[in-house]
Amino acid sequence: DDLAQEMEDVDFEEEEEEEEGNEEGWVLEPQEGVVGSMEGPDDSEVTFALHSASVFCVSLDPKTNTLAVTGGEDDKAFVWRLSDGELLFECAGHKDSVTCAGFSHDSTLVATGDMSGLLKVWQVDTKEEVWSFEAGDLEWMEWHPRAPVLLAGTADGNTWMWKVPNGDCKTFQGPNCPATCGRVLPDGKRAVVGYEDGTIRIWDLKQGSPIHVLKGTEGHQGPLTCVATNQDGSLILTGSVDCQAKLVSATTGKVVGVFRPETVASQPSVGEGEESESNSVESLGFCSVMPLAAVGYLDGTLAIYDLSTQTLRHQCQHQSGIVQLLWEAGTAVVYTCSLDGIVRLWDARTGRLLTDYRGHTAEILDFALSKDASLVVTTSGDHKAKVFCVQRPDR
Repeated sequence: DDLAQEMEDVDFEEEEEEEEGNEEGWVLEPQEGVVGSMEGPDDSEVTFALHSASVFCVSLDPKTNTLAVTGGEDDKAFVWRLSDGELLFECAGHKDSVTCAGFSHDSTLVATGDMSGLLKVWQVDTKEEVWSFEAGDLEWMEWHPRAPVLLAGTADGNTWMWKVPNGDCKTFQGPNCPATCGRVLPDGKRAVVGYEDGTIRIWDLKQGSPIHVLKGTEGHQGPLTCVATNQDGSLILTGSVDCQAKLVSATTGKVVGVFRPETVASQPSVGEGEESESNSVESLGFCSVMPLAAVGYLDGTLAIYDLSTQTLRHQCQHQSGIVQLLWEAGTAVVYTCSLDGIVRLWDARTGRLLTDYRGHTAEILDFALSKDASLVVTTSGDHKAKVFCVQRPDR
């Protein structure tokens, strides 16, 4: 009886939880009604909390890297200061989720686009709207790297190009299916656009005609999800739900390499079909200092490929899907953000995890990196945007 009474005073569950928490260095606080809550430490310096729903996109002003624009499911977009999270102005007037937002090359203009295809542009210094246009359902939007020219791809297969604010317009007609992703090449004269039917087109922006069209076996066997170019624009990398990343010569329009994840190829027969179907390429990019490319997959695999030998160099595993990846300029460090709400820094030379940053309580949906790689700005399903100061480990 004495022993039983003593035992009654001990709460085993509590002790176990504490021990578990200490092992990880932090304690998971269970939240009522939240399954698999990601409560834990918050490594962020600044939290921007004016959105009232998931925050879908973020972009930093390229000139000073002091301002961010974020857009969300609450039909709102805000321009705010990174140093203290102070709101500069709201990009008002959207009636649907704001899925695209970005600053022009010289940071004087900011554009926001919602799912319904309403695009708006504001003058940053006067905070006034200077242009708006209603296109079809919006898939992607990007500013030209050297001019006040805005490009966007829509669900009807068109790629639009406008001079802002005078509104001169050109359209590039794709196949009769959504233009799912696009990127202006560094020369500013061409753009690569990927489509839902797996085709890739390289457009001459001046002539308005396609220079190269990749389709059939040359294209992808599923909708394109992402596209990237290397620094001099000689190579293009395309990713698709077909789980392949294709390396394309921008000059010849020919496929010069195909990368497939080894995890899918060597998947055991149990649920093999399901596995490959549920996986896809979500993000990709080129390293600026070594001939390396990174491909991020929905199954949580980060694959680092050697471009010169076209072999897999490292495979870095995440516990949940990768949403986006970015290379740090001038180094071989690649950043990933994923559905577990964590930003991770990887050394692409060794495949080693350098560090990670936590603070979101839901999946990260987009992130941006300052030019000097001192700041990472994230947006999340937890209705918040966060600014993390990146401790640069000895690299």
